[in-house]
Amino acid sequence: MTRRFGRRRLRLPRQEEEMNITAFMNLMVVLVPFLLITAVFSRMTILELNLPAGGPPPPAAQQSFELEVVVRKDRIEVADRNSGLLGRYPARSEGHDFENLREKLKAIKAEYPEVVNATILLEPDIAYEVVVQTMDVVRTFPAEQGGRTVQAELFPEISVGDAPP
Repeated sequence: MTRRFGRRRLRLPRQEEEMNITAFMNLMVVLVPFLLITAVFSRMTILELNLPAGGPPPPAAQQSFELEVVVRKDRIEVADRNSGLLGRYPARSEGHDFENLREKLKAIKAEYPEVVNATILLEPDIAYEVVVQTMDVVRTFPAEQGGRTVQAELFPEISVGDAPP
């Protein structure tokens, strides 16, 4: 009996253990650059659009060129808001005529190089793909520069609205 109770456990003073954060730090070293890289890529896919200005037209002395591209189911119309229709491009069997639209817009840009605004007016029920293609054609066009193809700027500031009936 003395043997059973004779042994006493020695209690050592408790030492506080340090928290091991090595695994957490390794996770942060990998996670932070990944999140920063993906945030930059997601920002590149955003296209900022403006709403068209409303109200009465300016007086004749202050009128300038204001490009409007009206997308309808059967055609695309290019117009100046102040002077009227500049071109009409009927849709073909394979879709809208974006090639001729691009050529017309390049000619307009050559005539009015300082203009950077364009308004795209859409009929209801226009397919999303057609809207995106139209915006791409209005914003840029492929051009040769130094032996390679680059995207040259046409009318990068785009406003979107409803087409008149």
